[in-house]
This record gives sequence, C-alpha cells and structure tokens, in this order.
Amino acid sequence: MNCDIKIFGLFVFSFLRRWADRTAEEAHLDHLDRIDRTILKILARDGRISMAALAEQAGLSKTPVQARVKRLEQEGYIRGYVALVDAERLGQGHIAFVQVSLSDTRSHALGAFNRAVQSVSEIEQCHMIAGSFDYLLKVRTTDITAYREVLGEKISALPHVAKTSTFVAMETVKER
Repeated sequence: MNCDIKIFGLFVFSFLRRWADRTAEEAHLDHLDRIDRTILKILARDGRISMAALAEQAGLSKTPVQARVKRLEQEGYIRGYVALVDAERLGQGHIAFVQVSLSDTRSHALGAFNRAVQSVSEIEQCHMIAGSFDYLLKVRTTDITAYREVLGEKISALPHVAKTSTFVAMETVKER
C-alpha cells in the first residue's frame, strides 16, 4: 500500500509539473469554453452573421454573445473579418503552387526571404515547410503566361532561392 501511495504521489507530481510547464498559449486556451468555440466556428463560416442570429445559434442571448465576441477580438482569437472575393470573376483564376528550396537556411537567410516575399502581390500564401523543400507558395495570376513572368522575374529573384518546382491547380475543390 505504501508503494501505491508513492506511485500515486509521483503521478500527481508529474501531472502538476507538466501543468506548470505549459506554454502561455496552451494555458490561454483554457479560457475558451464550448460556447466560445461554437461562436468561433459560426463566425469562421459566416463573418457577416447578425448578433441576433449568432446568439440564437450559440444558445445565448444577444448581450452575452456581443461581450464574448468583443473579448475574443481583444484577446486575438478573432483577427479580423474579410470578404471572400471570387478571383476567377476578376480574371485571376490561374493558381499555381510553388515549392521553393533555398541555398541557405540560416536564420538571416530565412528572414531575408520572409521579408522579400511580402512584396510579391501575386503570392497569396507562403508557408515554411518541414520536408524536402523549404517553402510552399500559393501564387494567383491571370494565366500561365503571367505566371511564367512572376516565376522568372519575381520568385526566382527572391533572396537565396536555389530551386523551384511548380504545380498548377486544375480545379479548386474546396476553399475556405
């Protein structure tokens, strides 16, 4: 029985130590309850939903929902609201995904690439990747000719780019 108490004590100590070692971000997530998460899911689907409709779907009255939304905005869970524009209707229907390998992956080189990529308006998304290449870019242009120019004149000229590989999207099946 004494052994069981020691084992239980070690378990509790281990649990409390892990609890104390959590990052600030992990600890911050504890403040989100089921209703907060529901509100975030609803707003992610429809950022223009009225407070009355949001309150109804979340199962609360309007005033507490407004207070929760304001708190979620202030705490950075909601970073903003955007309009989803139909890029094809605007003549920007050509999408290419570009794998980028850098010649140097030290911190200063990554920083230089990260800063420079911000200035290329055709790059919609840029993700640092763990794997056989360093970055994955989502590039949107009018057509393949425009893409070729962006690749040759802008992407290839970014700092430390050693190699690129392009995959052209044939159809968008899901986009959020």
